[in-house]
Amino acid sequence: MLQRVGRSFLAVALVVAAVAATLWPAETAGQDEAYRAPRLAGTDHPDLNGIWQAMGTAHWNVEDHSVDAGPFPRLLGTWGVQPAGRSVIVGRGRIPYQDWALEQRRENYETRLTMNPDELSTQGDPEAKCMMPGIPRATYLPFPFQIIQIPSKILVAYQFNVAKRTIHMENHLEAPIDFWMGWSNGHWEGDTLVVEVTGFNGLTWLDRSGNFHSAALRVVERITPMGPNHLMYEATLEDPDVYTEPWTIRMPLYRRIEENAQLLEFRCVDIVEEFIYGSLVKGAQP
Repeated sequence: MLQRVGRSFLAVALVVAAVAATLWPAETAGQDEAYRAPRLAGTDHPDLNGIWQAMGTAHWNVEDHSVDAGPFPRLLGTWGVQPAGRSVIVGRGRIPYQDWALEQRRENYETRLTMNPDELSTQGDPEAKCMMPGIPRATYLPFPFQIIQIPSKILVAYQFNVAKRTIHMENHLEAPIDFWMGWSNGHWEGDTLVVEVTGFNGLTWLDRSGNFHSAALRVVERITPMGPNHLMYEATLEDPDVYTEPWTIRMPLYRRIEENAQLLEFRCVDIVEEFIYGSLVKGAQP
């Protein structure tokens, strides 16, 4: 009996293997060929226009992380749970912090939802206070963003807090002042859009876990079409005041292909007023 079962199983396995071998060339044909994206009208550069979104947990923590109950488990239950996720950092998996910066990250995490109106811009997670997310964080927040492209400029509009930035493809200048979203100058290397972002104010974070940078941050983004509905996003972060060496994150971006895809309003200033200024109300609990 066991021998017959064994022979039957082997026969089925051989059939499955034969079918897979037949289908494999058809399924993989052309995958080694470089994808050539549609061209922007009047240019030889890829057309990146569309609504895109990252799918992952980097907005919680760009490094490896396990499930965490979140800051208010008794109040929110699973609503506040941080899901487990893999690092998006290329190679090393961890940020190469200087020794002092590791302690600062720990402090950031512990006080991420601490609110002191007198330290509004320097204490706690800027996202929680409805401040501009900065680069690269704006890219992997769990909200869509839209690329609007013409030959001389590329506008990137983010749903979160109606944030936006302009990538200057011509007449590159240094940042005239420091910005929450930095100052972006771009150029093409083949089909890859390369963007150098400088001029940061040093007040944004990289995620909800307290990973951070200083005003000396320099980000080099590389955005490459991988298929009709996929972009590969890379960002190399260099900050000699915080990191021991440059490091890179990488993740795919997905086109929102539903028929009515659009950016919806996400104005949050009025939502966070009590969170920011509630302690100033007479009789408020400390």
